[in-house]
Amino acid sequence: MSSGLLTIVALSGGVDSAVAAWLLREAGHAVECLHMSNWDDDDGYCDAATDLHDARAVCDQLGLPLHRVSFAREYRESVFAEFLAEARAGRTPNPDVLCNREIKFGLLRRYVKRLGGDRLVTGHYARTGRIGSASILLRGRDPQKDQSYFLSTVAAADLDEVVFPLGELHKTEVRDLAARAGLRVAAKRDSTGICFVGERPYADFLGRFIEATPGNIVTADGTVVGEHEGLHRYTIGQRKGIGLGGLRSSLEAPWYVAAKRSSSNELVVVQGHDHPSLLSHALETETIHFVGPAPGPWLSASPLRCQVKTRYRQADQAATLTRRSDGTARIDFDRPQRALTPGQFAVVYDGERCIGAGRIERVLQESFAGQAVAETA
Repeated sequence: MSSGLLTIVALSGGVDSAVAAWLLREAGHAVECLHMSNWDDDDGYCDAATDLHDARAVCDQLGLPLHRVSFAREYRESVFAEFLAEARAGRTPNPDVLCNREIKFGLLRRYVKRLGGDRLVTGHYARTGRIGSASILLRGRDPQKDQSYFLSTVAAADLDEVVFPLGELHKTEVRDLAARAGLRVAAKRDSTGICFVGERPYADFLGRFIEATPGNIVTADGTVVGEHEGLHRYTIGQRKGIGLGGLRSSLEAPWYVAAKRSSSNELVVVQGHDHPSLLSHALETETIHFVGPAPGPWLSASPLRCQVKTRYRQADQAATLTRRSDGTARIDFDRPQRALTPGQFAVVYDGERCIGAGRIERVLQESFAGQAVAETA
């Protein structure tokens, strides 16, 4: 039954947040909904108008009031600007992690307070817990949909009054609940990719904001094999879109991006999915952010055994995290990792708990053909 608290659901227009709103209403809570928009460039690729229409339809069905707010200016200043800066530096940014920290659990949570809300509810597949008086972040029960990776830099205090109703559910259960409730978005497909890019080609989108600076495509030994269109258009491990076909006196194996050398504006490529130049044994991070209390070994500067993800869909990778006095860290993996990418986040786990994350600053690997393939970013 209702606790007397006003619960405000961040309603995106998708099935997950719609089911979250339905669950809270069915449980007897006082519920209102809030639709947030972060991007105001309506060029046919973003689904903002459709999402707002669907959010209204869900609220009409459930008999719930719908508020609207735009954080487009704040998003461009705090998320998109950093995204472009990282891309210009030759790194591969992850704006969704930044959006959760700065916008969804920063500005949006504070806006909920302005509306008189006591709790913010979202459709994320994650859970929260507590250590003492501090909130901690836990994985969602569905290993295929767990979104703790994207929440790994949110401040613990920003989770204090947040509810994740889908954290205990699997996606199939959520779809079933949406169909049972007759929600109009029950069959709506999940959104994919970066929110402001939509379905458009990623490299073409970046080209609107970053001037192309062509340079040489080289092999690990320095042999020039082609010309790239600007380092910002490529990412480590990329195969498609490099523009290299069959080259005389080369193997038939496909080419992959192994490194981006900003100082010389060179794109390093190798042949073969598991080429040694794509494998790394360790990485260094920027300052590690912890969601809640830092683990004991970190506080004592002892190595911390943990599990790490360097990509959202990646399986847990056993590793050892070593603290540095300036708050940065080195992570050594038990097994070599493929295509570690500066600019992405190394997210650290201890079992079910998402401890926190650090942005990858530098990739460490054995030298190839007498020289280091990866460049420090």
